[in-house]
Amino acid sequence: MTGREYQELAARTINKDLTLIGQRNHALYGLSAEVGEIMSLYQKELQGHGAPTREHLIKEIGDVEWMIAELLTSQGIGFDEVLETNIEKLKKRYPDGFSTERSLHRKEGDI
Repeated sequence: MTGREYQELAARTINKDLTLIGQRNHALYGLSAEVGEIMSLYQKELQGHGAPTREHLIKEIGDVEWMIAELLTSQGIGFDEVLETNIEKLKKRYPDGFSTERSLHRKEGDI
C-alpha cells in the first residue's frame, strides 16, 4: 500500500463535521495521545509488565499513522510527498549514511 492509498482510506473515517482547523487540532491532540500510549507501554515494561507484543505495537503505531494522515489531509499535503521529501533531506544530510559529525554540524537551513 502506498502512502497515498493509506491516506485516502484513512480519510474515510475523519469526522467530516469538523472544520479543517478542527481536523488539524484533532490530529495534533490525537497524535500526542497516541505517542503517549506507546510510551506508556514501555513505561509499564520498566514496572515488570513485559514488553508490548508486536501486534499491540503495530496497532498503536497504526493509530499514530492515522493521526498523521488526518493532519496531512487537513493541510492538503500528500503522505507520499512527505515520505519522499524526508528521504531526500536525509540523503543530503547523510550522503554516506548516519554520521555523528554531520548530525552535530548541519548546514544552515537544514531543518
